Amino acid sequence: MKPVHDNRFLLAIFCWIGAVVGLASSAVAAEDDAERLFVRRIVPLLQEKCLGCHGRDPKEIAGGLDLRSLKTMLKGGDSEQPAVVVGKPDDSPLYLAATRTHDDWSPMPPKDADKLYAEQLGWLKDWIAGGAPWPDEVRQKEIARANESRWSAEDGVAVKTSGGLSAEWTNRKYKPEGLWAYQPVRKPEVPKRGRVAPQLGTEPRSDSATTESAKHCAALNRVSNRLRSFNPQPQARHGWRLLCLACGCGLNESGPVSMWSSTKDGSAIDAFIEARWPAGITPAPPANPRTFIRRATFDLTGLPPTPEQVAAFETDFARDADAAVNRLVDRLLESPHYGERMAQHWLDVTRYADSSGFANDYERGNAWRYRDYVVRSFNADKPYDQFVREQIAGDEIDPDDPEMLIATGFLRMGPWELTGMEVAKIARQRFLDDVSNSVGETFLSHSLQCARCHDHKFDPIPTRDYYSLQAVFATTQIAERSAPFLKHENTQGFEEKKFLELVRADHLAMLAKLDEKALAAVPAWFADKKLDSAKWDAALRQAEQQGQKKRGGLFGAARNILLKQGAPEDQFPPRMLGWTPEEIGLERIASKGLERLQWELDRYQPVALAVYNGRTPQVTSVVAPFRMPQNRLNAGELEETCILTGGDPFSAGAKVKPGVLSVLAAAQKTPIPETIEGRRKAFAEWVASAENPLTTRAIVNRIWLWHFDQPIAGNPNNFGSTGKKPTHPELLDWLAATFVENGWSFKAMHRLIMNSETYRRGTHESRLSLRESTSFRGAKGDYLVFTPRRLTAEELRDAMLAVTGELNPTLGGIPNRPEINLEAALQPRQVMGTFAAAWTPNPLPQQRHRRSIYALKLRGMPDPAMEVFNAPAPDFSCERREASTVTPQVFSLFNGQATHARALALANRAVKETTSDEQAIARIFALAFSRPPSAEERQTCLAHWREIESLIGSEAPPAQKPPLEVRRDAIEENTGEKFSFDEKLHAYAEFVPDLQPADVPVHVRALADVCLALFNSNEFAYVY
Repeated sequence: MKPVHDNRFLLAIFCWIGAVVGLASSAVAAEDDAERLFVRRIVPLLQEKCLGCHGRDPKEIAGGLDLRSLKTMLKGGDSEQPAVVVGKPDDSPLYLAATRTHDDWSPMPPKDADKLYAEQLGWLKDWIAGGAPWPDEVRQKEIARANESRWSAEDGVAVKTSGGLSAEWTNRKYKPEGLWAYQPVRKPEVPKRGRVAPQLGTEPRSDSATTESAKHCAALNRVSNRLRSFNPQPQARHGWRLLCLACGCGLNESGPVSMWSSTKDGSAIDAFIEARWPAGITPAPPANPRTFIRRATFDLTGLPPTPEQVAAFETDFARDADAAVNRLVDRLLESPHYGERMAQHWLDVTRYADSSGFANDYERGNAWRYRDYVVRSFNADKPYDQFVREQIAGDEIDPDDPEMLIATGFLRMGPWELTGMEVAKIARQRFLDDVSNSVGETFLSHSLQCARCHDHKFDPIPTRDYYSLQAVFATTQIAERSAPFLKHENTQGFEEKKFLELVRADHLAMLAKLDEKALAAVPAWFADKKLDSAKWDAALRQAEQQGQKKRGGLFGAARNILLKQGAPEDQFPPRMLGWTPEEIGLERIASKGLERLQWELDRYQPVALAVYNGRTPQVTSVVAPFRMPQNRLNAGELEETCILTGGDPFSAGAKVKPGVLSVLAAAQKTPIPETIEGRRKAFAEWVASAENPLTTRAIVNRIWLWHFDQPIAGNPNNFGSTGKKPTHPELLDWLAATFVENGWSFKAMHRLIMNSETYRRGTHESRLSLRESTSFRGAKGDYLVFTPRRLTAEELRDAMLAVTGELNPTLGGIPNRPEINLEAALQPRQVMGTFAAAWTPNPLPQQRHRRSIYALKLRGMPDPAMEVFNAPAPDFSCERREASTVTPQVFSLFNGQATHARALALANRAVKETTSDEQAIARIFALAFSRPPSAEERQTCLAHWREIESLIGSEAPPAQKPPLEVRRDAIEENTGEKFSFDEKLHAYAEFVPDLQPADVPVHVRALADVCLALFNSNEFAYVY
């Protein structure tokens, strides 16, 4: 038998060995962890933050510190201290410098924007503490392969592109959820609905979930029977409707009716929406017919329904709700005003304006033809893929079709100018940047300018792709091209050109007067200088023979002749001879005025705001409409697109070829040529491809927004990782796939959406079971109720004109000029070197009272009434209208001249169309609210009407006379002297005002105060 102490000794030995082995295993594990940390985190960190100065270029190593290997790290730099002390991060200069808090080591990286955040500092510290292992490349690849799946799930996935400006960007990882928009559109299976639309004539379900529903339905039948007993004659029973909130079934005077959409595709939308609801939730009941027709009519036409249309729909709805809705939607889609409403949405995105913006803000006389092209396209239900192709490359698709030239106005929508004070190359690059980004935002829901100066910081869009896409437009040039008017274009109203001709005559008369004064001073100048005037006299005769006398410019023409002959300038009279400082200023006003008129007069010519393919012409300034040159393919510069370092036009890098976004290169079937012509057409094929997931998702997301005032993907112009993710991604893909299946038809998509229960839902709050969390009640995008929206600025104005009967429904044509706030209309608006013309409204009411989409839209002079109600500025693409509530809106809508005029017109209409005060109030409610007033509302309005009538007296306020001229005060920029002049407002000479208070009895004037209050109510200003 062995002694006991021997066994204890052996036990101790084994314990010691186990501990040593355990420690060794822990050490090995720690070393493995540090190696994995190095491969996964430290290598990318060094490449991103350090090697730009410390190793990427071996010839330029900052501070002598090379961070390409552990050996060079341990060697250190100019400080002669190792950058890393193995196992001791708090003694390691590399770590201490990265913390940016140590007195002995300068913060690294130097730029505060590049500093390491806390997690990155933790990686660096743990790596050094773990022994700072630096495995060779073979070992690094082994580690990466072994951990690829886990790391991808945690860190993201690699995306194949054309490659970034650095290997780090090219190999970076992306979170999968941020790449949703680039995935192919696959039509998902429609979820099974947990809540079934009731089938009329069937018994309620008997399961426990619907036991309470059965009780409600039975009670509903009892109440309906009592109602029928009060009016035994069917023709006397109308207008009442009962809804069971428990199951959704409905009854009216005729019996059971459906309150829900039962169409297959509409139900598919509802199924996707309901799939995200918690169990036991009850949505709002369907909207009543009055609410629905008002909602649908505004959504599809931007106008309110007439009382007659409301009454007819209510009758139709009572017979068969589903069929009535179908017929209503079909009727609205066939309305010519449908195209106007949809065009307003589209023009928000494309930044439509009738002027160029910037310092000159020249009018774009022909932009209206692009606006009307958009209206026509929507009314014709032009397939969206065709719509896209035409706007990008219409001139390449069919250069002989004026419609195709007009369509390319899309490429001209951005603000742009080229003045003599700007470098032409910079202005050219600004156009290319604008077009590239506009195509990205409009069609692809991507703001591409983020990749102009560097590889995109968040999305898989390298700078190379940005300039490849820009190379598509490198041979695209701007011009106002000849395009004969089409037979279906509205060319009425061209007679207003006479007012511009009067302005032109004023300017020419001023120049002729100044020319005569300069010529009169010539003899004295020659006498004073004791010079021979023979050469001058000969030049003057030559100018007369050339017809300059008719144009009022003999003095200047003679000077130009002598300058071309090389005569010394001190041998003939100087410019502005004999003029006072005021006359010098007047000459500039007249000359610049004539220059600006060229753009305005182009409005009445058969030309289109368009583009053409060709070499870039050598132009130093554009001060008049530019026509397509005859030698476009031979004269000028054939641009070669390069990556511009930092986006600088004068810092060209590597050349690129025309291309598409490489992340979606698989959707490209048509190669893009490098020839002058054909690039945009091939590019448009990729954009409009059914296999391009950005294009199809982008447009259905916009259509959904236009109906619900909230998109499925929260940023319609930004599907990148910084944009809001879709609330219902499966629904978005189902809509995108269905849209393509239905021939890219907008109208088919409207029918799907508007026949769904989701769209037909009321605005009443839904009921949640007691066990539901309060967080879901406040969630956005649950569609338990229909969210009310405020009318847009244009809808507010158009609705008031519609209910007063003043609206001119004519489609298309040159821009009209409605009355705007007079102070804003007459304010001095300085543009480069002169004043822009004052805003003068059209002379006749029927010209002024057209739809707001046709109003002249000047970038430098927004309508205050539109601006205050969130009409977007056209310099940037508006993905979604805002609806702020601010005090100036009250001043505009309650105190504004336009609202008062509309209130008076509505009061006058109501009195003319009725025979009693009670009927007048009812008519006003029917026109403004699409419903009759309640008894209380009727009495309140009548009482207010009588009170106002007793207060205002019989004497009407005098009509305001329009101004025929406006005084302008300025400083002559050459002399610094002050001068003034009168701008004549010729259109006001024929101005016919709207209905005035003096034109109607005091009884009508008093009723206008009631109408004013109704125009300022939420019920008028909102769609429910």
